[in-house]
Amino acid sequence: MQQQVISYQIADNIDVKTFKNVFKAELYHSDPSELFYKIDTDQYVYVFKYGVVCFLNCDPIKISEFLLLVSNYCKNPFSDSLSEEYQIKTNGNENKIAYKYIEIIGSDIEVLRLIMLNVSQSVALDYYSEETTKLLEETNFHTQILATKGRLGIRGLRLKKYIGTSLLLKNRIAENLYIFDSPPETWEDENLNKIDLDLKRMFDLQERSRNIHDGLNIIKDNLELFRALLQSRHSNILEWIVIILILVEVLNLFVEKLLH
Repeated sequence: MQQQVISYQIADNIDVKTFKNVFKAELYHSDPSELFYKIDTDQYVYVFKYGVVCFLNCDPIKISEFLLLVSNYCKNPFSDSLSEEYQIKTNGNENKIAYKYIEIIGSDIEVLRLIMLNVSQSVALDYYSEETTKLLEETNFHTQILATKGRLGIRGLRLKKYIGTSLLLKNRIAENLYIFDSPPETWEDENLNKIDLDLKRMFDLQERSRNIHDGLNIIKDNLELFRALLQSRHSNILEWIVIILILVEVLNLFVEKLLH
């Protein structure tokens, strides 16, 4: 049987705790970061805290209706969502993984959930990679100005806002990357573990995750430099203020002596 997985990155975050209390379909699996529902015969929906919703065998109308419902529980929803599709052939002769396609023996629900999980992690990594690239480009822009002109192109409140915004984005990405570890179920099931490892290799999840970490480390180093320059600038300003105050005091004393 041919089955279709499609996963959407629709927001920065989904409040899965509140959504769980509201949506009353059959809940097959849940933990603090994800909810896995059976919504009809051979139809499943996977909701993730990091802003991804994944569907198995759902028609476009049902997908649109569900995305509209879950959007009420999203933080920073996107106007244009990222998506990724994957095909599953169940009841095959062997487990075989290829680009955009997997054949599995039987139709075990845990295997299907594992496939949906990996597709969802892949689309999330696409989003985090895009955000990291944007942040790197902006950071490199300011670093280039520093290299050519010997000073930053932004200062004061704008510089503080830029550092704050960059740190918030960096921290949010770093906080969510931990969820891309293999699920506990794979530790106890050799078949699940092999499928999970093969999917991770096929989607190149570990390498993509490592590239994001490397990009975040570069951003972190640059932000620390910018912050140090900002603090140094403040120190210099304070030093000049002290010098000016001392000069004013000396002038006052000098004037007083002349008048007396």
